[in-house]
Amino acid sequence: QAEEELQEACARQALQLQEMGRRERLLRADVGRAREQLESFKTQVLQACSPAAAGVAGTVVTEQQVIEKVRQISEESQQSYEREKCLQEELSSRLSKEKEVSENVELFKKSLRELQ
Repeated sequence: QAEEELQEACARQALQLQEMGRRERLLRADVGRAREQLESFKTQVLQACSPAAAGVAGTVVTEQQVIEKVRQISEESQQSYEREKCLQEELSSRLSKEKEVSENVELFKKSLRELQ
């Protein structure tokens, strides 16, 4: 009976090892796919940011390149936003001055008509 129990335990362990091996193969395949997807994503990001920065097809894009390009785009976006804000303020100021000049012209015309 002890021998049967030992054989059953060995059989269970063999099945567990087979299952662990299967899971390991699945995990390795998943990791491989994830790695490929990451490389593809990094290349797509760089190509979208700057086709010249993506390099030649087949070249591996480093995470640092992606980070630097995203940082550069972020800085450019911030600069554009600040420039837009300045231009909006300038436009608003010019519109106010134009309105003031227009009102003064109307007052001047009215004064001229009254004088005539």
